[in-house]
Amino acid sequence: MSQSFKGGILLLIAALIWGSSFIVMKSAVDFLTPAVLLLLRFSLAALLLSMIFWRHLKTLNIQQIKGGLLTGCCLFGAYYVQTWGLNYTTPGKNAFLTAVYCAIVPFLIWIFYHKRPDIYNFMAAFICVIGIGCVSLDGNLAMNIGDLLTLCGGVLYALHILLIKRFSNGINGGAFTSLQFIGGTCAALLVAVLSEDLTLITKIEPSIYLQILYLVFFATALTMFCQTTGQKYTSECNASLILSLESVFGVAFSIAFYGEVLTPKILIGFILIFVAVVISETKLSFLRKGGSQ
Repeated sequence: MSQSFKGGILLLIAALIWGSSFIVMKSAVDFLTPAVLLLLRFSLAALLLSMIFWRHLKTLNIQQIKGGLLTGCCLFGAYYVQTWGLNYTTPGKNAFLTAVYCAIVPFLIWIFYHKRPDIYNFMAAFICVIGIGCVSLDGNLAMNIGDLLTLCGGVLYALHILLIKRFSNGINGGAFTSLQFIGGTCAALLVAVLSEDLTLITKIEPSIYLQILYLVFFATALTMFCQTTGQKYTSECNASLILSLESVFGVAFSIAFYGEVLTPKILIGFILIFVAVVISETKLSFLRKGGSQ
């Protein structure tokens, strides 16, 4: 078995687990408010990763710590808005609409770094907008609040990627991820104290704890290991293509376990968004002779 094949399997496992997490989160938000759920998820993940990467964390300087914490606050914002939107939409639509961040990133880079997107980025954005319309707009061309919040979460995920690019240079990946979850924990605690009921933590049923532990240990810690290790052994093009299957798995789990029904219009929208993600991430290099393998 080649190293490339092993890397692809690890990335596929990460995409599969992330796809399943939409169903788990949909169930959890039926009992917990978004900030309280994220407080539990982020704090446990921060504790776990900080213990693993403590040797690297204690060598960081103040500027590196500030950058990691700020990136974590943005990550919380993305998760929070996405989780909030999950209250009003299906897991499948939540998964696909979140994936539009892949098409948004090049345009944020254009705004902040003045690097103009290429033709593939414009093509992906155009296809993505059509796909979003098929998925989210009803007969009156109106979008429900859940889909709108999910799209806003996608924009924040795109911004989060830019912050990682800016602040993660020269920092161990595990340590930087730990800092993000510490920052996310602080932001979640603040929002939960100001706008939600923290006593919900004391009323959690055993079944919900199992879901939270799944989100922490599998959808956070294990997937980080799979992604970090898998990307070492496969090309960036192939890695991004495999990871984009997260949204496909999200819909599959939603149909199988949540009872989501796909209309032809929504199915076409899903396909268009997936095509847009593939174009944005790979620039169709896999179709060109001599492209990345």
